[in-house]
Amino acid sequence: MDNAKKYLKIFVDVLEVAEDKVLNLNYRDVPAWDSVGHMTLIAEIESEFDVMLDTEEIIDFNSFEKGKEILSNNYGVEF
Repeated sequence: MDNAKKYLKIFVDVLEVAEDKVLNLNYRDVPAWDSVGHMTLIAEIESEFDVMLDTEEIIDFNSFEKGKEILSNNYGVEF
């Protein structure tokens, strides 16, 4: 599975949303993406991509696209 599919699957699994809803998803757009859901997303992403986001990145991670940007720009994850 490529990185884009892995990343998408994490959002679908953790937030229990349909794939077609994920691409434009922002923090708190769905009830599951609350503070606990956010930290669960972060933990799953860190585990899957073998990275450790710092506090500023966790705070800035406020959308599906922003997360991809952080992983790509700061950790060299290719999508």
